[in-house]
Amino acid sequence: MQAVKEIEDGLMVDIEVFPNSDKFSISGYNEWRDEIQLRIKSIPQKGKANKEIIKEFTKLTGSSIEIVSGLKSQHKTLKIYDLSKRDLLDILNKNYPDFGK
Repeated sequence: MQAVKEIEDGLMVDIEVFPNSDKFSISGYNEWRDEIQLRIKSIPQKGKANKEIIKEFTKLTGSSIEIVSGLKSQHKTLKIYDLSKRDLLDILNKNYPDFGK
């Protein structure tokens, strides 16, 4: 999975965001773009979508999250501090059983 890259102090994670969904969910993995697909409730207006992404990923992982690129794009890169790739994949597979399929 190329969307998740380990760095010295955590992970860099490439995501593709689909706004205006009925709930927050991680809906799958786009192998062609190497991005984790994310559905969010917020609309991309005045930073609402970015705030939801940070809030939900923080709640999911228990780690600090920062959006390092793509603030105004549906293609973003997150930095997740103090988490290994294996731990993130375990969290995603546990909370979203269809994620790896």
